[in-house]
Amino acid sequence: MTLSNGHANGTTNGHSVTVSSSPNGNVRGAHQGIGFDLRGITPAPVTPFTPDGKVDFDAIQRLGSWLASVEGVKALLVLGHAGEGTALTSDEKVELIKAFVRAVDDKIPIIAGITGEGNYIAGLEAKAAKEAGAKAGLLYPNHGWLRFGYQKGAPQLRYSEVYAASQLPLILFQYPASTKASYDLETQLDILGQEGVFAIKNGVRSMVRWDVDIPVIKKQRPGKYILTCEDEYLLHSSFMVDGMLVGYGTIAPELLYEMLQACNANDYVRAREINAQLLPLTKVVYHRPSHMEGTIALKHGLISRGILEHATVRTPLLPLPAGAHDEIHQAMKLAGII
Repeated sequence: MTLSNGHANGTTNGHSVTVSSSPNGNVRGAHQGIGFDLRGITPAPVTPFTPDGKVDFDAIQRLGSWLASVEGVKALLVLGHAGEGTALTSDEKVELIKAFVRAVDDKIPIIAGITGEGNYIAGLEAKAAKEAGAKAGLLYPNHGWLRFGYQKGAPQLRYSEVYAASQLPLILFQYPASTKASYDLETQLDILGQEGVFAIKNGVRSMVRWDVDIPVIKKQRPGKYILTCEDEYLLHSSFMVDGMLVGYGTIAPELLYEMLQACNANDYVRAREINAQLLPLTKVVYHRPSHMEGTIALKHGLISRGILEHATVRTPLLPLPAGAHDEIHQAMKLAGII
């Protein structure tokens, strides 16, 4: 593959790829004909519920239509961790995807979290998501691997089998290094070389792993989107990526896009200023005893923005302690979001 003045054409594993350089020299591209661009912010919205615990489709309409109107928002990831995807039934998942497609008026793509444990089940889930209108899927690891680790070659097979069953373009999901479901570099490269896998959502949460792996992935798998999902480490992880795929984008998409633009321009001073502006909010949303509490905190942030009326969640999530909403509301003010 040859590069010249910011543009290049070539092939990756038999697939035609056209790439271009960003201001900081990163290689960007049109990815195997998926038909959309992720060079920006992909929020992972929460799933709103009614007070009695049903999916709130009116709130989805408000949330999705607002996010789709924000500059720099390129897609939405639904049914992720922030969206309580594993707490929904199969029928609810399908209806939620359809609802978000309607909410964004099909102007930006909806990406669906695919969480089924077995490959066969995940393939059926991906097929149903595509039929409901999802343009891509974020494929989770088998969650048994979190405790026990994975057999060599099993993650590669998971991606190939789910894609073969659904023909839904897939994003590689890299889990934290603190888990046994975090893929080694060889496994990541193998998966990114497969047909149908066009991006990586990297949440390794180890800056040693990040600084070692990302340059190799960029060099050996050009034309693949690299997306950070390090909500609490955005300053470090946004200088070598195409975009952010983060729950944080649900409540602060404007500032996150401004930070990404600064990082793409190698403007560290401005990126650091925005990070400092966001830090009080980052603390009350993500510096919590459990990262999963961020989902509830995001709902409180959306209350402050006037999009949700309450922060109802499904168990095993629990409400935040008394006073949390006031802390989040004040942090939203300090960040200049409201």
